[in-house]
Amino acid sequence: MVRFLAFAPLVIAAAFGGFFLWGLDGDRDPNAIPSVLISKPAPEFALEPVPGLDTPGLARADLAGAKGPTIVNVFASWCVPCRAEHAVLTALAETEGQTLFGINYKDKPADAVRWLNELGNPYERIGSDQTGRAGIEWGISGVPETFIIAPDGTVLYRYVGPVVGDNAVATFRAALRQAGSLPVDGG
Repeated sequence: MVRFLAFAPLVIAAAFGGFFLWGLDGDRDPNAIPSVLISKPAPEFALEPVPGLDTPGLARADLAGAKGPTIVNVFASWCVPCRAEHAVLTALAETEGQTLFGINYKDKPADAVRWLNELGNPYERIGSDQTGRAGIEWGISGVPETFIIAPDGTVLYRYVGPVVGDNAVATFRAALRQAGSLPVDGG
């Protein structure tokens, strides 16, 4: 028993080292994280608007009845990858006509307003999720996360992480195409 106790710290350190190395694996795809929401109705939620913005809040009822798929982006002003993907989402909304809604996650309203004033506000609606409760309902693992929602309110696709870089944008556009939001030619 004493011999085992002498090696216990080494075994624990090896286990933690293994998890650390696994986390650094560049081939690991964070989008491989499964979502229980895929092919199910979006969760029930009703979020107030971000105070200080002239953009309406967001609720589940806003997701149903659109003429095509809707993009729901979970973001925060303190999130560096959110800043990186903002231009891609803005282009999808402003130049390609995609419906873009936002959930401002655990953010101070003044910071969110400043951030959107600086970068531009491509969102038709933004719900303020200061408590993080809606994020729990959506099953997010962090920000940013972006969902594609069918016109009937069903979750079709979940993208974990920032939609930046050629591969990420191509993957997201393929999901939009599959959802019927983009023409087959890649439009």
